[in-house]
Amino acid sequence: MTTLIKNAQILVNHHLELNDLLIEDGRIKAIGHQLNEQYGAADQVICADKHFVSPGLVDVHVHLRDPGQTAKETIETGTLAAAHGGFTTVGAMPNVDPVPDTPERVAAMVARNQAKARVHVAQYASITTERTSEELVDFEGVKRAGAFAVSNDGSGVQTAGTMYQAMCGAAKAGLPLAAHVEDDSLYQGGVMNAGPTAERLGLPGINNVSEAAQVARDVMLAEASGVHYHVCHVSTAESVRVIRHAKEAGINVTCEVSPHHLLLTDEDITMDNPMLKMNPPLRSPKDRSALVAGLLDGTIDFIATDHAPHTDAEKQGSMKTAAFGITGIETAFATMYTALVKTRLLSLGQLIELMSTKPAQLFGLKDAGQLKVGAPADLAIIDLEHEYEIKADQMLSKGHNSPFIGWHVYGNVLMTLVDGQVVYGKDQQK
Repeated sequence: MTTLIKNAQILVNHHLELNDLLIEDGRIKAIGHQLNEQYGAADQVICADKHFVSPGLVDVHVHLRDPGQTAKETIETGTLAAAHGGFTTVGAMPNVDPVPDTPERVAAMVARNQAKARVHVAQYASITTERTSEELVDFEGVKRAGAFAVSNDGSGVQTAGTMYQAMCGAAKAGLPLAAHVEDDSLYQGGVMNAGPTAERLGLPGINNVSEAAQVARDVMLAEASGVHYHVCHVSTAESVRVIRHAKEAGINVTCEVSPHHLLLTDEDITMDNPMLKMNPPLRSPKDRSALVAGLLDGTIDFIATDHAPHTDAEKQGSMKTAAFGITGIETAFATMYTALVKTRLLSLGQLIELMSTKPAQLFGLKDAGQLKVGAPADLAIIDLEHEYEIKADQMLSKGHNSPFIGWHVYGNVLMTLVDGQVVYGKDQQK
């Protein structure tokens, strides 16, 4: 089976050039001009109409909620939503039921993903059994079963001794350890960022040090253990500072930032609004500025969505009782392209590195994040020219808990291919 994509704008040395792509048996066979003359007529022709063709985006921080929480999301709906957002590889977090905390459970999750997913799914195992205990998993066993990394996302590892032993085990097995950094003794039941806005709204606050203190602890443990230590969803200026200093010291630490922390602050919370409740919370304008600076200077390695769908009922009422988390995988590229590339803070090539190439490289996803001859034909066709409105009824996730509904943005994903097969196209929308 051959597919020819004609009139595609492709990044070549950070500049867009008009080319055609020939796909054969799921891989990119050729990139250039007049390919039909060289290789013969293709079985299928897709006209890109001079739109941008990107390597498939990579998001290593996604909650698919399956099994155990399928009212929120399923593997099918979550990965279709990923394809709608231009993502062809996602990392599935382990806060599902049952938790993938044994080799057998990891193997079952890998098989479940392969059977039901529309895009490639890399599976996390947990760091500890049940994700919240102090008992470590069998790191080498879960890696053999198919885990690409370990994380207790949603919960911080509370004791330094447990974290150090976990890092030693993960390092020995060659697994990255992705940490949700949150010290429960400093967290104190908050629902939004501590500060003037929380005080005005009468809502309990989450202070910056509850995150940054664990980052500071963990980078020293990472230095001692030699693990690849990855900080999930960095949100504070203090965390950025600690990570910057750790990198300068040669410690093997990487980190991600979520689009909502780059776009919004606690000052955007003008009322008790559960759609703006996430963990870590939206921080101050000072923190947001530090995150943007960290992204621009390379302290922050890449962008990850922390896609966290919930039912409508779970996101109603007060922030005091509603669930933490927002969806993000369908809106990430468009919001980031509009906020960062259209304003010339980043080039298009830099954004693709942050949302595709770098997460794939740093997490050892060897076949992801590439658009070159011989690579898998994982790609997205994206309209960069026309503004559109983000609408809830066009989302393919089960969750519509997004603060970006109603925003006008650029970067509309028109089609996504995985292994050369169309997994999302405009005719597939609801």
